[in-house]
Amino acid sequence: MTSSSASPARAGLAAVSGYTIWGLSPIFYKLLGFAAASEIVLHRAIWSVPTLALVIWLARSWPQVAGVLTRPKTLGLLLLSAILIAGNWWLFIYAVNTDRVLEVSLGYYINPLMNVAVGILVFRESFGRWRAAAVVLAAIGVINQILTVGTLPVIALALAGSFTLYAYIRKTIAVDGRVGLFVETLILFLPSLIALSFIEVSTGGHFLDGPWPALLLILSGPMTVAPLLLFIIGARGLHFATVGLLQFIAPTLQFAVGVAYGEPFSAAHAVTFGFIWAGLACFAVSMIRRRKAAPA
Repeated sequence: MTSSSASPARAGLAAVSGYTIWGLSPIFYKLLGFAAASEIVLHRAIWSVPTLALVIWLARSWPQVAGVLTRPKTLGLLLLSAILIAGNWWLFIYAVNTDRVLEVSLGYYINPLMNVAVGILVFRESFGRWRAAAVVLAAIGVINQILTVGTLPVIALALAGSFTLYAYIRKTIAVDGRVGLFVETLILFLPSLIALSFIEVSTGGHFLDGPWPALLLILSGPMTVAPLLLFIIGARGLHFATVGLLQFIAPTLQFAVGVAYGEPFSAAHAVTFGFIWAGLACFAVSMIRRRKAAPA
C-alpha cells in the first residue's frame, strides 16, 4: 500500500464501496442489538487498533506514527478528535439500536451542508447563491421538523455537528489519514479496555456469551476501519466535487434501511427530507459549477 494516488477508476470504486458500507452498516449494528451502545463503542475502539496496526505495517508508516507520538500539540488535537469520533460512534449506534436510522440518515444529509457553513464562517470561503440556497433550505427542513413533527432532530444535528467538528480538527492536523486514525484509536484503546473489563466483570458484558456475539463484536473493528480506508483511497484519486457528490450514497442507503425496517415516516417527515434533499441538490449544483470553473 503506497501513498500515491489511485487511478480514477480504482479511486471511484473505493469511494463507492466505502460509502456503501457506511450506508448499509446499520444492518450490521442491528445484529449487535444484544449489547448497549457504550459496550459496542468500546469494542469498536479496541478492535480497530489491531486492524489499523496491520494497515500501518503494510504501508510502512511506523516512522510517521512515531513522529506523531513525539509532537504534544498534534497529540492534543488527536485526543480531541478521538473524543469527538467516539461520541459520534456512540450516537450512531444508539440511534440504530433504538430504531432511529432515519434520523441518522437525516444527520448525514445535513453534514455536508454544515461543512458549507463552516467553510464560509471559518475558512472564509465564498458563499454563492447556490450554497446560500442549500443552507437556507436545510434550515427550513429542520424548522419544519420542529413545527410539524413536534421534535427537534437532536440526534441528526448532533451526528452532523460532531462529524463536522471532527473533520475541521482533522483538517488542521498535517497527518496522513491512516496514521491519524491509528493514533486516535490508540488513544482510546487503554481507557476502552479498562472500561470494557469493568463491564465484563461487574455488569455482565456480552463478549463471553458465546462465539457468535464475540465474533460480531470483534468485527466492529474492521467494520469501523474498512470504509474509512476506502474513503481515503477514493479521496486521493478523485476530484473534491466528485467525492462531495458520492457522499450522498451513505445517507441514501441509510434512509432505505430505515424505511425497510418499518420506522415511522409521515408526510411531515417527507417534507423535512424534501427540503434537505432540495438543499443537497443546490449543493450539488454548486460543486459541479465550481468544478467546471476550476482550471484544468
